[in-house]
Amino acid sequence: MADALLQVEHATRRYGGIAAVQDVSFAVQPGEILGLIGPNGAGKTTLVNLISGLVAPSSGTIRFRNRLLNGLPAHVIGTLGIARTFQVVRPFANLTVRENVAVGAMYGRGGSGRRAAAAFAHADDVLDLVGLAPQRDAPAESLPIAGRKRLELAKALAMDPELLLLDEAMAGLRGREVDEAMALITRIHATGVTILIIEHVMKVIQGVCGRVVVLDYGRMIADGPPATVMTEPAVIEAYLGKRYAQAQAARAARPISGDPAS
Repeated sequence: MADALLQVEHATRRYGGIAAVQDVSFAVQPGEILGLIGPNGAGKTTLVNLISGLVAPSSGTIRFRNRLLNGLPAHVIGTLGIARTFQVVRPFANLTVRENVAVGAMYGRGGSGRRAAAAFAHADDVLDLVGLAPQRDAPAESLPIAGRKRLELAKALAMDPELLLLDEAMAGLRGREVDEAMALITRIHATGVTILIIEHVMKVIQGVCGRVVVLDYGRMIADGPPATVMTEPAVIEAYLGKRYAQAQAARAARPISGDPAS
């Protein structure tokens, strides 16, 4: 835990008599891609809100590079090296794609020292990475949902995060769009960014995450490699369902093409 990038210890967030997050503890190591899954209402977004400073823990502690984050406002946490996306994307509709990303570049770890010209240059680099360079001068509101998801990601990346929090980056995407988004997450990770991702698409969790934390009713019920977590009875009952488990078992038992037994 001492060398962890992020440490969450006994984090709890109450709203009146309801605990949206209850006594959750885990760590994120530098260079990880950690998945955060669970049924709707499990507390996933609330947990990300606690880490990013949108809300404060009712109890427990959250540390980033061993610095206590409790009580720090979101804009200060952003300057420490944490950036996030939101499930519902809301770009600055009256600005171009490039201008949206330049706004992100003015904040975050490197924002305080950037002038406008440097912010736009940094925005161009990020737009190249996420594949939006051809649309950089288009109005942000003109982008389709897949483009808006990439723009949301670009705005966060422009903040130069060490830790990137993705809240359902695949929501609304289909087929090839999901595959392209997975490839993009892999490219971002290869640049040295540590990632925590909330996702309901199991293909994504299994394809990019080295470890998964599972929440249910605000409590952590599993933490481990995806292949192990997906077979735990508590996870199947709370989230995946028996049909998913049966399909996975059938897939595992299917003979490999070319096997003499097939």
